[in-house]
Amino acid sequence: MARKNYSEQFRRQAVDLYESTPGATLKGIAADLGVERATLKRWVDQYGTGKHTTADGKTTSTGSGAHADPVPAESAEEKIARLEAENAALRAEKTKLSTEREILRQAAKYFGRGDALVTRFQFVADHSTTYEVKRLCGLVEIERSSYYAWLKAAPARHARAAADAQLADRIRSIHGEDNTVGAPRVTAELNDGAAAGQRVNHKRVARVMREHGIRGYQRKRRVKTTIPEPADRKVPDLLNRDFTADAPNLKYVGDITYLPLADGNNLYLATVIDCYSRRLAGWAVADHMRTELVTDALKAAQATRGNLAGAVFHSDHGSVYTSKDYARLCHELGVTQSMGAIGTSADNSLAESFNATLKREVLQDHNTWPDETTCHRQVFRWLVRYNTRRRHSWCNYQSPNTHETNYTATLPSAA
Repeated sequence: MARKNYSEQFRRQAVDLYESTPGATLKGIAADLGVERATLKRWVDQYGTGKHTTADGKTTSTGSGAHADPVPAESAEEKIARLEAENAALRAEKTKLSTEREILRQAAKYFGRGDALVTRFQFVADHSTTYEVKRLCGLVEIERSSYYAWLKAAPARHARAAADAQLADRIRSIHGEDNTVGAPRVTAELNDGAAAGQRVNHKRVARVMREHGIRGYQRKRRVKTTIPEPADRKVPDLLNRDFTADAPNLKYVGDITYLPLADGNNLYLATVIDCYSRRLAGWAVADHMRTELVTDALKAAQATRGNLAGAVFHSDHGSVYTSKDYARLCHELGVTQSMGAIGTSADNSLAESFNATLKREVLQDHNTWPDETTCHRQVFRWLVRYNTRRRHSWCNYQSPNTHETNYTATLPSAA
C-alpha cells in the first residue's frame, strides 16, 4: 500500500537520491519510491539544488531549480524548530508502523479459519471499537462498502446458522437410528410427508452433514465368494447386465456370500432379489454351501410371491446353481435360469452390490461377527429392515416394499 504522508526528511532524501543518481529520471526514481512522478517533481522544485548527475558523471542543471531563489540560511532557532518537527514526524511514523504491525499480527490469527474474505470481515468487526474501520479495511485489503454490506447481512446469516443447527439436530436423530445413511437417504427421510414449504434440498443436507461431521458409514470393498464348477449344460445369459424390470416378479438375481465368524468359521447367505424393486423376495442362511442353501432361498421367494411361474432367475456359475437339483426345482416352479459368463462378477453386479452393502452396514468397523447367534440376529434384522424401512436410491429413496405398493396402486382396478 503506497504511503500518503511523507515526512520532510523523506522528501529531502528522495530529492537527493534523484540528483545524485547518474542518469536517473524523475519517472524511474518515483517508481522506485512508490510515489507519483508529479509529486517527486514538486519536491525537486521545492528542495532541489538545481544540480543533477548525468550518466557520464557530469553535473547539470535541472532547469527550474537552476533559477530558483537561493534558500536563506537558517537561524539556530529555525534549525531547532525544523529538527524537532522532523523528529515528531518520525515518532508519529514509527507509532503508525508499530500499530499497523500489531494489527496485522492479530489479523494473521484469523486467516487460518477457512474463508479468507469472511475472516477478514470478521476481523474488522471484532476490532472496530479499537481502530478505525477505514484503517482496518485498508490493512486487510477489503473495501469498506463490502464490509458494511457483510455487516448488514449479519442477522440473515445468524438466522441461517440457527436453522442449520436445527436441521443438524434432525439429521443426527435420523443418523442415530441408522448410521449408514448418507445425504441422499437422509434427505428422503426429512422430506417424507413434509409440506412443500418445509422440504429441504439435498445439497443443503450434504453441506450441513459435512459441516457437522455427520457421514454415512463407508468401508473398503474386499471379497470373492463364488466357487465355479463347469456345468453339464449350457445356460444362456438372459439379462445381459440389464437389471431392470417393468413389474415385480419378472426378473430375479441371486448369489451366495459368506458371513465370517470370530472363531474362523462362516455362515452363508443365499439371496433372491427382485430386479424391479430390489426387494429381497427370499433368502436362506446356513453353515454350509450345499445345494439346499440356494433351493431354500428360492422356495422362500416362492412363498413370498405365491407363484414364480414365468420368472427369470439369474446367477453366477457357482456349483450349487449349476447342480441338477437346483435345475429340477426351477423347472418345478416354472422359473427360467439365466447365468452370466464364468469369472465375470459384473454379469451379476446387482447381487454383488447387495452383499457388499449388507456387510458394510452391519459389520461396519468389525471384520467378523462374534458368534452364530449374533450373526443370525443382526443379519435377520437388517434383511427385514432392508425391505420395509431402508430407503433405496433405485426406488426414488423409498423402501422396496413401498415401491412395489406404489406400483400396485397404479394398476387399473378389475371391472
